[in-house]
Amino acid sequence: MNFPAFTDAGDLPVGVYFASLPEVIQYFGKGSLQRQRLAHRLEYVYKIACSTGKVAHFVIFGSFVTSKFAPNDIDIFMIMENDFDAGTLSGEAKILFDHLACQSYFGASVFWVRRIAALGGEQAAIEDWQIKRDGNKRGIVEIVS
Repeated sequence: MNFPAFTDAGDLPVGVYFASLPEVIQYFGKGSLQRQRLAHRLEYVYKIACSTGKVAHFVIFGSFVTSKFAPNDIDIFMIMENDFDAGTLSGEAKILFDHLACQSYFGASVFWVRRIAALGGEQAAIEDWQIKRDGNKRGIVEIVS
């Protein structure tokens, strides 16, 4: 995956970019010690999420996928299969699907819904995460295998 150049605001141009986890790590996990740390964290969180066998979409948004030298954390949105039940999880997998606990434990901000709860459809739910707090849009990345 060749990611496009960042905008003047330091964001990816508007769009959903598809890349493998190694491509994301290689592109966004370098340039500062903080980026390297977050890249390792992302790999770990992705591994735990996938261990559920129920991840339909895994999307990264926020400062990690910008040109920011030292992003604070990793922001993740997941769409899970309809039969996913977070109540059956234990250990770190259980923590991953508890937003506040996840932020504290993993340093990752994780949001998730089941496929059936993706308002407007899965693609629309994903594309909504392009919208920044100021109302402008930015590019985001979906990890694909």
